[in-house]
Amino acid sequence: MQARFNLQAICYPHSSMHSSRLAALLALLCASVAFSQSTPGHPYYSRLNTFGLFGEYSNDSSHLVLGTSQNRKLLDFGASYSRRVFLTRFIDGQYMAELRPIMFESDPVFHETVVRTSPPPVMTFSNDLTEAQSCHPSSEFFSTVYQGVTYSETDTITCQRQWTFGEGISPLGFKANLFPRHRIQPVLAVLGGYMFSTRPIPVADASSANFTFSVGAGFEWYRSTTRSIRAEYRYHHISNAGTADDPGIDSQLIQITYAFSHIGYKRQ
Repeated sequence: MQARFNLQAICYPHSSMHSSRLAALLALLCASVAFSQSTPGHPYYSRLNTFGLFGEYSNDSSHLVLGTSQNRKLLDFGASYSRRVFLTRFIDGQYMAELRPIMFESDPVFHETVVRTSPPPVMTFSNDLTEAQSCHPSSEFFSTVYQGVTYSETDTITCQRQWTFGEGISPLGFKANLFPRHRIQPVLAVLGGYMFSTRPIPVADASSANFTFSVGAGFEWYRSTTRSIRAEYRYHHISNAGTADDPGIDSQLIQITYAFSHIGYKRQ
C-alpha cells in the first residue's frame, strides 16, 4: 500500500490521530517555518544610477597641503552623477562625476592709497592689488630729506573683496559608501577636474584656467531606497599646475547633496 502524506494533516492534525502534545509541537514547527520564510532580510540601500543636486561653501583658505593663498572663499552649485561599479556587504563602490555651472571665488583686495604731503602740492595715488597673503588694514607715515627737500607721505591699506565667476567639471571620481545595508552610511570620495574663471585667480598674475582636486568624507542618510541626503567635508585644491604664477588655493569645503534615482535597489 502506498503511503500518502497530507501537509495540512501534518501541520494541523486531528486529535483522534495524535496526542495533543504532538499536535502542539507540530503546529509550533509549522508556524516557525512559515514566519522565517515570510520575514525579509536586511535591504541594500544602493542605486545603480544616482543623480544629485548640491551646494558647497568654504569661508576661508590657508596652506593645508599644496596651496598657499590665504583668506579665499568658495561658493558653488552643481549636479552630480554616479554609477554603481560593485556592491558587497561592506562597500558600495561607484564611479562619480560632478558638474559646477555656478562657481564663485572671492579674493581679498588690497586697496592702497598714498597721500604725498611734502613737497607741495598735495598729491594722492591709489591702486588695487591682489596678493597671496590675507589682507590687514594698516596706515604708515614716511618722511625723508633729500638734497635739503623734505618728502613726506602716508600709505594706507584698506581691505576689500572681489568675487570672480567660474564654471567647472570633475569627470574623474570615485565614491565609496560603507555598510550599504544601513540607512546611514559613511561616505568617502575623491575627484579630479578642471575650472575656468572669467579672470585669473587667486592673483592677477595667475591663470583663469585651473585644475581641481578634492578628497572628502561624510555621511549619507537614505530616507528611502531612491532618496537620500549626503553631507561631506572635503579638502579642495585649485591650481594651474605651474603654467603661470601659482600660489594655489587649499579650501575646506562643506557640501550638502540631495541624491535621487527612479529605481532603488534591494537584495534579500
